Amino acid sequence: MPGARALWAIVGAAAVLAGCVSGPPPRIETGQPTPPVTGAAGKGRLQPASWSEIGGWTRDDVRAAWPALQASCQALKKRAEWRGPCTAGLMVDASDPQALRNYFEQHFQPYRVVNGDGTDSGLVTGYYEPILHGSRTRQGAYQIPLHRKPPQWGNRPLPPRAQLLRDPALRGNEVVWVDDAVEAAFLQIQGSGRIRLADGTMMRVGFGGTNDQPFRSFGKWLLDRGEITPAQATMQGIKAWARANPARVEEMLNVNPRYVFFRELPPNNDGPIGALGVPLTAERSIAVDPATIPLGVPVFLSTTRPLSSEPIERLVFAQDTGSAIKGGVRADFFWGAGDAAGETAGRMKQAGRMWVLMPRS
Repeated sequence: MPGARALWAIVGAAAVLAGCVSGPPPRIETGQPTPPVTGAAGKGRLQPASWSEIGGWTRDDVRAAWPALQASCQALKKRAEWRGPCTAGLMVDASDPQALRNYFEQHFQPYRVVNGDGTDSGLVTGYYEPILHGSRTRQGAYQIPLHRKPPQWGNRPLPPRAQLLRDPALRGNEVVWVDDAVEAAFLQIQGSGRIRLADGTMMRVGFGGTNDQPFRSFGKWLLDRGEITPAQATMQGIKAWARANPARVEEMLNVNPRYVFFRELPPNNDGPIGALGVPLTAERSIAVDPATIPLGVPVFLSTTRPLSSEPIERLVFAQDTGSAIKGGVRADFFWGAGDAAGETAGRMKQAGRMWVLMPRS
């Protein structure tokens, strides 16, 4: 979305218990022919595959994916089908790539992911964890608040962003103050991130609710008015437009009526918490549609780097979801934290194929 979350959609709430988000079981095909599924039911399905058809499987350094497997096992090890693979994983030499590949081939069965229309290629976008600069108190350059939802508002309907920010009930509910309104808006789109505070410490914030207004893309608004070109419709291009048009930044931001509230999360040195309830691993975690791909499972992803034909063929783990990540072959690739990750994520809009590795019964 460029990155699904980088520009065009809002991330779902993080840290949902794995048992609450697993949803209906994925559709796994048997050897019997099945007609393509279309319409609302065509969310994708899994077809039995062989390891030999997974291009790049023997070339990937699966050692880099091992921490992500351990994270998935923390959430899933109590489930009957995961008990064996997670226990066996504790006895594998994690420094030996061939031993790790043997482990996966012994304990998992590959399935090719196909779309409702029977095709096996889809969209792979990218997202990241922003790092902003801020202060716990309003001072100097730190004039843009991130708010928690005032408890007295409860579940009553809330107005669009522009009107909401004028409500005096928000005073005193500032979680932190940051130095850039556009960065704050992108943090709202990502749903979570880190703040490097003026005293040098790091603060992590996570999704704390919304005003339940529809999301509208200010990137599309700029495009429709000829303010930016299609090539500039990236996170970097929008930031450049904002620097050149400081007096119109609020006008742009108010195009999106949705407003996201935040809460401070406990500090940790790992990645942000995804929908599986475990920290995400840079370049080894993806967001998927759990209607097709169960949360926590290994997925072999075959795609390319942004704006290039350089392949990305690697084992990743389905540890997150997103409101715009819908369908069979559809993934959002987590690039990590900070500006470099954000630049890459903001440019990623690639074709890709996916194989799900399901625990053997």
